[in-house]
Amino acid sequence: MALLARISRFDLQSIAKRTSVGARHQRSAVARFCAVLTLSLFGFGTLAHGQTAPAQGPLRAGAARTDITDAALSKAKPGTAVNDRAYARAIVLDNGKTRAALVALDLGFMSTENWSKISQRMERELGIPADQLALMPSHTHAQLWDAGQYNDLIFQTIAQAAKQMVPATMQLGTGEAYVNVNRNMTDPVTGRWREGPNYDGPSDKTVSVSSFARQDGTPIAVMYNYAVHPVVTGLLDEVSADIPGAASRHIEASLGHDAVALFSYGASGDQNPIFFNQTYELRAIRIADYAKQGKDISNSLPPGGEGLDRNNPRVALLLDQTRAMSETMGLMLGEEVLRVHRSQLERPEDQIAIDGAVKSIRCPGRVRLDEGRAGSPGRYEDGDPVDLKLSMLRIGDLMLSGIDTEIFTMIAQRLKRESPYKHTIVSTITNGAAGAGLYIPHEAAFGYHTFEVLNSRMKPGCAEASIVNGFLDLIKEVDDTASN
Repeated sequence: MALLARISRFDLQSIAKRTSVGARHQRSAVARFCAVLTLSLFGFGTLAHGQTAPAQGPLRAGAARTDITDAALSKAKPGTAVNDRAYARAIVLDNGKTRAALVALDLGFMSTENWSKISQRMERELGIPADQLALMPSHTHAQLWDAGQYNDLIFQTIAQAAKQMVPATMQLGTGEAYVNVNRNMTDPVTGRWREGPNYDGPSDKTVSVSSFARQDGTPIAVMYNYAVHPVVTGLLDEVSADIPGAASRHIEASLGHDAVALFSYGASGDQNPIFFNQTYELRAIRIADYAKQGKDISNSLPPGGEGLDRNNPRVALLLDQTRAMSETMGLMLGEEVLRVHRSQLERPEDQIAIDGAVKSIRCPGRVRLDEGRAGSPGRYEDGDPVDLKLSMLRIGDLMLSGIDTEIFTMIAQRLKRESPYKHTIVSTITNGAAGAGLYIPHEAAFGYHTFEVLNSRMKPGCAEASIVNGFLDLIKEVDDTASN
């Protein structure tokens, strides 16, 4: 049984998928598989790190959803419209030994201060350890920024989910969605870096799905992880949950039974929606309108839809199409989650291990001395060190890796290759926020003259390896803890 349990993590399909990146990784993955197989056959160990089978218990799960739109409007500019409603969603899990909470928020970010208040209250009143919380804002750019007015609503959502726990099963699966694209390209005319769709750039299309159901098979909740910036409706200057909101609404309506669908914001530091008019005509219109006022914004980007003439019929049409694009891409993402849920999930498990761990890493920092959004090298001086918080939440064979900033997709893909767990995902801007604009490029990307790289407070040479190795250390920690 121990051998079969371990092989289920390293099945041949998983090895084939994870080793397609190159022969070096293929040899590494096959070597790890053979080593584990040998240890299992000869009794020297059954799981990673030479431990016995993880301490498991019978799974119970509950989910809840709370509308937070009015809380957003209470802090918005008077007259702010609502394009679509915003929610806090939660899943609480229990295995008879400990508990965990997965919380998805239609918010741009959650400050570390507010995360701390919520996690401490959750630990104190609900018995859920703070390091077994994944608090995951979607990073929508549409009038849903962090403030303390959400704290009580978020806590109440977690508490409601905890009250509704019932015996449950968990299933994992993966699919692919084509609604994201690498957003760093060189201009075909000038040859300079700028934001725009780079169809040849690295872009992870993987949709990771975690499904929780009652023992009769009726759905309780789904968590899905995908790498895309929810920035489409930011131009509207209205409240909107953007692509993840449309996807979650579609999934919930389709599943029925009051099921809740949680979005986990993947490694999207360099990933935009594949159709995003801000990088096309709307950008050109804004540049031209500002130029009439004697202002050059060609190498900058005013926030939201600032400066757009909404009385211009062409602008009005493009903004209406923006609404349709957000909804359409949300439906496409949601449909892929549903396809995986219908036919691609692995066998259900009703006995699972739960554990969490956190650690901090520190890298040398820098301060930018010049300006300009993109296209030219930046000038820097040494700055204060940059601290990042990593978290690992283990739910059965799912390793949910959280980081409190935005990282480029290649860092997450490297972790997935090197992780001993097939179902390893990365959730960014999770459990707090390291600071505004703190993008973490992969090492090779520090040569790009893009706005994420130019404005990163991190010096090259540290972040990628420190993040990946830090996550691998946390995986080992939760694996070892669950095995004792």
